[in-house]
Amino acid sequence: MIRLFLFSIALLIANQTLAQTASLARKYFSDGEFEKAAALYKELHERNRANDYFFERYFVTLLELEDYKESEKMIKKSIKAAPEKVERYVSYGILYERQGNRDKANEQYAKAIKLLAPNQVQVVKLANAFIKNKGYQYAVETYEKGSKLMKIKNMFAYEMGSVYRLKGDIPKMIESYLNCLEYLPNRMTNIQAFFQRELSKTDGFSELKKQLYARINKLPEVTIYPVMLIWVFEQQGDFENALRQAKALDKRQNENGNRIYRLAQTAIREKSYDAGIDAYNYIIEEKGIDSPYYIDSKRYVLIAKRDRLVEGFKYTREELLTLEAEYEAYINEFGRSYTTAGIMQEMAELQAFYLNDLDKAIVVLEEVIKMPQLSRIAQAEAKIDLGDYYLMQGEVWESTLLYSQVDKEMKDAPLGEMARYKNAKLSYYKGDFEWAQDQLDILKGSTSELISNDAIGLSVFILDHYALDTTAKPMQMFAKAELLMFQNKFDESIVVMDSILEQHAEHGLGDDILFAKSNIAYKKRDYTTAIKLLEDIPVKYKDGILVDNALFRMAEIYEQRLGDSKKAMELYEKILFEHSGSLFIVEARKRFRKLRGDGV
Repeated sequence: MIRLFLFSIALLIANQTLAQTASLARKYFSDGEFEKAAALYKELHERNRANDYFFERYFVTLLELEDYKESEKMIKKSIKAAPEKVERYVSYGILYERQGNRDKANEQYAKAIKLLAPNQVQVVKLANAFIKNKGYQYAVETYEKGSKLMKIKNMFAYEMGSVYRLKGDIPKMIESYLNCLEYLPNRMTNIQAFFQRELSKTDGFSELKKQLYARINKLPEVTIYPVMLIWVFEQQGDFENALRQAKALDKRQNENGNRIYRLAQTAIREKSYDAGIDAYNYIIEEKGIDSPYYIDSKRYVLIAKRDRLVEGFKYTREELLTLEAEYEAYINEFGRSYTTAGIMQEMAELQAFYLNDLDKAIVVLEEVIKMPQLSRIAQAEAKIDLGDYYLMQGEVWESTLLYSQVDKEMKDAPLGEMARYKNAKLSYYKGDFEWAQDQLDILKGSTSELISNDAIGLSVFILDHYALDTTAKPMQMFAKAELLMFQNKFDESIVVMDSILEQHAEHGLGDDILFAKSNIAYKKRDYTTAIKLLEDIPVKYKDGILVDNALFRMAEIYEQRLGDSKKAMELYEKILFEHSGSLFIVEARKRFRKLRGDGV
């Protein structure tokens, strides 16, 4: 027992001494004191000949000293002691290269490969030795020889892909990684990450698609290749072709539609509505009611169709009525209950904001809030929407009653704070600015960033303009104009705003009126007029607080509605360079880089 204890103590001391010596040798090498480093590494190597690290460090140090004779001596001794370490021949080759003898170096490299045994560890070690010295072609030959010796085709395909990646040989890299996928499909995620990083730098995705098509034609039974092709199309935003491949794979494999469903979600998220809708319809029509994705597809296809219309701002009344009929059909198919309350609420939004049929929307939501088993959150959301619709109809009392109910029922929750903000905004519309300000002061500390920002914005607006004149009349008129705008009474709203400019020209609401009028033009899809109104703000009110708002809004319109990326970039750039303190700076930078093509 004592002997074992003493042995353990001795071993511990020896290990500590070894570590200290190695640390000192590293320091000498880093400081350029190669002779001192060589002496220590020699000691470490001779005491631990099986240790590859000490061999490597001693060899590198000798090369720095140009002590080629000692280098050759230690390499030969190492090969004699451990002939299975064929990577030592790579060191021998490096030694010859340092002496300018490339032919002899190549002989050593070839000898290393020739002496390979059917041993996976040996193959990988030799290849790594070549890679470390940037001998990529020799590394490839090592892996090819290793596959033959192990009698496993493409055994090292993944490793070869990495070598070709380092070498910059994109076609060969793709070929090797695709070879790997056939046998090791679980490497898919890693390989996709490599492709995403490497192929984005060049036109490599075209080469990848070409090779994938060739393999799909040659090996139609191997499903991993069409799966990869679907992924490629997704990366390029080509969801139509991605869906075409996904449908073919779904039919060939008799799948349950999961792949199509996930693709639909991705397409919609990326605003590729046509492809997303097509995908949902495929599940509905081809998979039918027995599919686990049928109900969700029926619902999400409605949402996608609505988003396609309203976000594109290119719709006719007939298209809106068709969509309303599809909502009705869904509700009739699945019943009018708490399970379809969300769809009914969406339909009411369509009726209120786009079809201007407030009576219908109100009837729908009155039904929703009375539904048995409806969750408190769903009921609160419906009440807030219903309050909005009553306000649009001019029923102020009904609106404030509904907002107050939600405020009380969902106190301190985000929905409760939203209802409180709506009530504060309602007081603002009525011209009761002091009461509105009291509520807004509380809401500035909201846990919801959106509500907090809205509360701060309205509060600052009231503070900036309420005390600018001896009368509250201009502010009351502007608040009335905003209410009319909320009620979609655009012409009446403009009349009131024009009256402010005529009767109270010096009040300071000029830039706010221009911005409000631009919003009306935008809602009417008159983008040219919206741009003209916004352009006046930096010109007429260059020191005003709405200059960056106007620039950002114009950039959005050019980017999203007029398709003028160049003009949008100019405006985003203007915000970046001339309005560094703007709240829009982060989003402007992100959009500018996206339009410029950064990271694409």
